[in-house]
Amino acid sequence: MPQPRLTDSCWSRPRSVRRELLPAPRPSPQANNSSPLGSISGSEIALAALQRPLPDTMRLSVLRQLAWRPVVLAAKQGGKKKSCGPRKLPLLRPATGCPAVLLPHRGICCTWDRLEKQQVTGSGGVQSSAARQIIESSRKALNLLEREHPTFKPTLSIVQTGEDDLGQEMIRNIAEEIGLNILHICLPHDYTENEIIKEIVKLNENPKIHGLLLRLCKESYTSKILNAVKPGKDVNGATDFNLARLMHGEMHECVVPPTASAVIKLLEELACATLEGKKVLLLGVQGPLEVSLQCLLQRKGAITMSCLWKTKQLQTMLHDADMVVVGSTKPKEIPLTWMTPEMTTVDCSHDILWGQNASGEQPVKHNDHTLGEAVGQLAVVLCMQNLVKISERWIRAQQYKNWNLRCLKLQPLSPVPSDIEISRGQSPKAIDVLAREIGLLADEIEIYGQTKAKVCLSLLERLKDQPDGKYVLVAGITPTPLGEGKSTVTIGLVQALTGHLKVNSFACLRQPSQGPTFGVKGGAAGGGYAQVIPMEEFNLHLTGDIHAITAANNLLAAAIDARILHENTQSDKALYNRLVPLVHGERKFSTIQLARIKRLGITKMDPDILTADEINRFVRLDIDTSTITWQRVIDTNDRFLRKITVGQASTEKGFSRQTRFDIAVASEIMAILALTSGLSDMKERMGKIVVANDKKGEPVTAEDLGVTGALTVLMKDAIKPTLMQTLEGTPVFVHAGPFANIAHGNSSVLADKIALKLVGKEGFVVTEAGFGADIGMEKFFNIKCRASGLVPSVVVLVATVRALKMHGGGPNVTAGAPLKKEYTDENLKLVSDGCSNLRKQIEIAQQFGVPVVVALNVFRTDSPAEVDLVCEIAKQSGASDAVPCNHWSDGGRGAVELAQAVKRAANQQRSFRYLYDLELPIVEKIRIIAQKIYGAEDIELSPTAQSQINCYSEQGFGNLPICMAKTHLSLSHMPEWKGVPTGFILPISDVRASIGAGFIYPLVGTMSTMPGLPTRPCFYDIDLDPDTEEVKGLF
Repeated sequence: MPQPRLTDSCWSRPRSVRRELLPAPRPSPQANNSSPLGSISGSEIALAALQRPLPDTMRLSVLRQLAWRPVVLAAKQGGKKKSCGPRKLPLLRPATGCPAVLLPHRGICCTWDRLEKQQVTGSGGVQSSAARQIIESSRKALNLLEREHPTFKPTLSIVQTGEDDLGQEMIRNIAEEIGLNILHICLPHDYTENEIIKEIVKLNENPKIHGLLLRLCKESYTSKILNAVKPGKDVNGATDFNLARLMHGEMHECVVPPTASAVIKLLEELACATLEGKKVLLLGVQGPLEVSLQCLLQRKGAITMSCLWKTKQLQTMLHDADMVVVGSTKPKEIPLTWMTPEMTTVDCSHDILWGQNASGEQPVKHNDHTLGEAVGQLAVVLCMQNLVKISERWIRAQQYKNWNLRCLKLQPLSPVPSDIEISRGQSPKAIDVLAREIGLLADEIEIYGQTKAKVCLSLLERLKDQPDGKYVLVAGITPTPLGEGKSTVTIGLVQALTGHLKVNSFACLRQPSQGPTFGVKGGAAGGGYAQVIPMEEFNLHLTGDIHAITAANNLLAAAIDARILHENTQSDKALYNRLVPLVHGERKFSTIQLARIKRLGITKMDPDILTADEINRFVRLDIDTSTITWQRVIDTNDRFLRKITVGQASTEKGFSRQTRFDIAVASEIMAILALTSGLSDMKERMGKIVVANDKKGEPVTAEDLGVTGALTVLMKDAIKPTLMQTLEGTPVFVHAGPFANIAHGNSSVLADKIALKLVGKEGFVVTEAGFGADIGMEKFFNIKCRASGLVPSVVVLVATVRALKMHGGGPNVTAGAPLKKEYTDENLKLVSDGCSNLRKQIEIAQQFGVPVVVALNVFRTDSPAEVDLVCEIAKQSGASDAVPCNHWSDGGRGAVELAQAVKRAANQQRSFRYLYDLELPIVEKIRIIAQKIYGAEDIELSPTAQSQINCYSEQGFGNLPICMAKTHLSLSHMPEWKGVPTGFILPISDVRASIGAGFIYPLVGTMSTMPGLPTRPCFYDIDLDPDTEEVKGLF
């Protein structure tokens, strides 16, 4: 009996209404700039899946429940047709495992003889031609990428459970032909869902993996596992996020499932025309494949219908269809006579990409005329093409773009409230929000509370091909004891650039020492409406970096004294037995001991065969206590620790010696933190620290003491820059804090390098050098730039009218005392005379070949005539521009003119050069700095200084740069000599070496490395409200 024909109304026609079925929201406009597919993190999806298990009846996502509705056909009942309606979806039962609709049917061969006997002329040619074209186009696209980014190599990670090799060789061959890397991870077949997800999360967050392909056993294809894959790495397009974008028609942003795309290509070839108007039956096709085929076919204008093998009207549907896509095995009860010879059929039941045979059956071998093998091969090729496209998107995402950053609004008050009142009056953004806005990934930050986070160094690897932004250094004229506002200018400048000119910008600041915070100077978070917030967190412990430095420094100091004691009280044999003890009857050298053995020229690796002489050389450092240069440190101003005696307890057996404490930020470990390029480099620098000489005059290092690894462990978190924000919500890195008068006075190289990558080619990174240009800026150029390889685009030179008046002959300025009338009343002569110091600092900057912009930090007591005079003299002295700044009272709005001047200057030609050649003798390098920077006639070396220079030169340290330890209150060595002193002899009292940090530091005059407290320190005003826990009195 002939079957009734189906009406056209029962077929799903092309329509845009399918968008209404999609419950998933569109990607947020706040999407992560660094992710090509938005802000959804694979680890967030996966961890959410692990933490919030769904009930058994809700294992299917809403997206799939709505999208996978096959049309139920009308049947005649009582001579009437019933309208078409959706079929109810099966729900997961506890005992049934994963529902069939979730399983991509891969590796299930159709056993329908009709399919095997179908005549398709030239099917092999169709596959070969299409696949070859895609391989060639993908290879060309990849070659172009690699020419533009030579170090980039796309890598696909295949995650497989069990040992099934079905299709592996084909995937590897095609990937190799295109030029892609494959990382094959084979997991045990009994891995649980959570264990698989954890492996996926690791690969999601690995920046060296660009695509992820799952080839799992049947039971492993759950919604949780499929959605654990990061959408930006989903080469199979099976995550809800990718399917949602496909449903929305966002073809340029989604990953099209390769099997569905292969089916469409083959259907178009077989139709010899477009698919428009064709009736395509999806038979036994379910899961992501059904969703994607429905979308793609309807977009091509085809009329689609989905059904299962057990549908009652199957024969009628087959008779009515022009094309059939088969996705699973035919049941035996379905007759073979239901297929018409003219029907075009594509079998995608054997999907190579998804791995093992989903049904557990062996595939039935097709004859030469079936298209099952063609679909599989073409799907693999398209999958590799997806990886190339994903890689292109990934690279585009790393390239410069304006941040989608929400700035915080300011409402400046007059008079300006205290710094802490302003800080508390602003509600900072959550730090993870700021991190996303500037392009950081979730796994690249370690959050400390709500307002600060450590940034991982892996970011540098991810962004290594990103061009750097423009590099701006903020320096100053010779300051008063009050400081002239370099930090405030730095913050105001970035608030203006990002908040008002919409340019990506980053401030990089030093972490303040608690010595000045509780001593005389106060905090260093900026001031007024140009601050880092919360300022109390910035000025106090922050993330504990200085405490880590203190711990590492003092561990090394303890190791020195302990080693001296043990060598003085034990024989060689006793020392050896304790240094290389027997453990379970076996004696072994540790890794660091093996390194010492090698340095001593001993080739024996077995501790039991060393001779007595070799044992003596190994166990005896023979430290000459008179040459010890390593001191203990504390982050407090304590003048009574400037000279102490250690070892007075009876347990130390009379081995006492005189030593001292330095302030923590003067530690060489702080300088190493500021100059290092990474963990390996930091460990190497730690090992090179010279703590003393032995009795033969040879240097003794931290590596000799065996403490290098322990020091690195204590510093492993401190090496990561800390992310904070300004009052206007723009990003700030706070990292390292060496003083500029007794160290090199600059924030870290790592913070600058990371920031330069994040802002992109057209962005700006603004960093600050301590004190005047003669100190902080000179060390920035000659030490920091040599270590980093970076070259600044502009120098912003900060000046104030009050400081210029002081240099013009005004009375002394004392911290905490009211300013005298010379500084509060207009006095053009004092200003004009004091501009000699400004001219000299401009001249110093010009010696390095970098454009200079003068930023005049305006105070309310400055008259317009004084401001105009300073700006005019600055321009006449060679500054590219000179701009009055009101950021202290107005925030970023008050520094817009400065920001515009900096942008102009950054585009000027520059010819950067160092001040001296490193190969010059130490004395000559000191003389060049004294004469060209300070204006001295010559230098004078004390006998101690000359002896140390001779020693360092003989030890091979003569080619290091110079870090002068000098007063910051004058160009000379005398704090009271203001303006531009000339004709003086610069006395060098001592010379020390920071070999790990990589510089020699001469001490000019009587420089102390431990500040003292004044009569009335800042701590008199600092308090805590026990009810609100608010800090009071910080400024």
